[in-house]
Amino acid sequence: MVTPEQQQELSMKKKQNMITVLFLGFLFCYGAPIAAAENKTAPNTLEEIRLKMDKWIEVQQIISKERKDWQQGKEILQGRLELVKKEIATLEEKIKQSGEGVSESGKKRAALIAENDELKASDKQLVEAISLIEPEVRRLFLLLPEPVKAKVQPLYQRIAEDPSKARVSTAERFQNMLGILNEVNKSNNEITVNYEVHDLANGKPAEVRAIYVGLAQAYYVSVRGEAGIGRPSSDGWKWEASTTAARDILNALEILQGKQTPAFVPLPCKIQ
Repeated sequence: MVTPEQQQELSMKKKQNMITVLFLGFLFCYGAPIAAAENKTAPNTLEEIRLKMDKWIEVQQIISKERKDWQQGKEILQGRLELVKKEIATLEEKIKQSGEGVSESGKKRAALIAENDELKASDKQLVEAISLIEPEVRRLFLLLPEPVKAKVQPLYQRIAEDPSKARVSTAERFQNMLGILNEVNKSNNEITVNYEVHDLANGKPAEVRAIYVGLAQAYYVSVRGEAGIGRPSSDGWKWEASTTAARDILNALEILQGKQTPAFVPLPCKIQ
């Protein structure tokens, strides 16, 4: 492959060869008249010499101009060559940076794929755990007092009958379970008073005030002083009338409502 400098030198050599041919032609054309002029008078010979000198000067000027043009052209080509070299260096640097970027992207992609695999494995474990927890929460829901059931009912309704057909994500299912269990744990450490309707000893329903001690024991008393004791079972809460605990249940209610001074109140309790 011929470089720009070599092309410029070849062009200069061609021009010099052309000038040499022109000069030889000039001598050929004017050499014979000069020889014949020796027999002529001096003025004619001097005139011819002057003309030849003018031609020679003209040729030298042409040579000088061509040399100058060649030098300028060479400088222009060298400038362009330097510019091309800089552009090549810049492109090579960008290619290098792009290669490093691709390598870095490959590493990030591999890290993301590994992270995604870990998340999938964690999600699988979470699904298995939720599948075991949801049936237990369903069973626990039947044992909850009515006030606690009312609090967790919105979350409980989100539990799908068939886990494989659940419309919510695994994370939402897990949050539902946490919400229910947190409320259950909180209620188990509290004494709650609630107004409810229960069937009394005579079989007639009446409004009563019920006291729930955590999740394991409850008592109620009606306006007429009829009392009852409730305990959770697999079929829900079971209530039975009590004729001996009415006064103590009423005292406990008044203490909880701030109507009496706090004191120890014995209430019947059955531990299962």
